[in-house]
Amino acid sequence: MSFTHLDEKQQAQMVDIANKTPTRRAAVAQGKVFTTTDVATRVAQQKVAKGDVLSVARVAGIQAAKRTSELIPLCHGLTISSARVDFVIHKKIIEITAKVTAVDRTGVEMEALTACSVAALTIYDMCKSLDRSMVIGEIVLQEKTGGRSGAYYSHSHEA
Repeated sequence: MSFTHLDEKQQAQMVDIANKTPTRRAAVAQGKVFTTTDVATRVAQQKVAKGDVLSVARVAGIQAAKRTSELIPLCHGLTISSARVDFVIHKKIIEITAKVTAVDRTGVEMEALTACSVAALTIYDMCKSLDRSMVIGEIVLQEKTGGRSGAYYSHSHEA
């Protein structure tokens, strides 16, 4: 078996995508921050001492999507067309959805997953004085479209 990120000497390499045709790519990732009812309510009502948690987490997630190649060693730097981070607050869960699009030679799955992860970490950072036992989890690629391998939809996303 050959690995695309290893050269003939088994050393790490960035995959050559120069001969691939740019196409529209999109990816959606989802994650959750599990916390207390009090924290979820305070976040929803913008009553956290550090400020508007979701606005800051949204900007952090978008910025993270744009800088993914600086964080993930063999990731290509992409020209992102759009990045969006949204939240739904449940009783004890803050659900995060990140959607990233680009017209490029490789997919934006890592950018969507990174956006979701950094948004979750930002929520943790801004709320840790209220609940240090928060859990960040269930970060998953929900869907991806575009590229040679075609569309992917996670099983949890299908009805």
